[in-house]
Amino acid sequence: MEKVPILKMGDILILTLQIKLHDKMALRLQGDILEKISESRAQSLVIDVSAVDLVDSFIGRMLSDTVTMARTMGTETVLVGIRPEIAITMQELGLELEGIHIALNLDKGIALLQNRGGVRYGED
Repeated sequence: MEKVPILKMGDILILTLQIKLHDKMALRLQGDILEKISESRAQSLVIDVSAVDLVDSFIGRMLSDTVTMARTMGTETVLVGIRPEIAITMQELGLELEGIHIALNLDKGIALLQNRGGVRYGED
């Protein structure tokens, strides 16, 4: 089964979804994200969904739950690259992304985190 890489840059974890997630893979990814947060003690997580064509109710709920779990672990999350059709689908499904920041792209997401203070980028 394919594994989605989670990169660490300073205090930020960066995850770019570039493959279609099925339910089992989504759950594995959720576990991988939480494990990486625990290992790295990252302050922030950026999830880039700009390559995602479709979000169903399960994947949307998994993203929402992952953000909640990350926040519980002390990691704030920025979701970047939401395309109009994904935004519409998420709204139609009634998915609420409480506690998550939204940015247009990866650069703006990282800038948002840096402006919030205390986040190091590209330093280990």
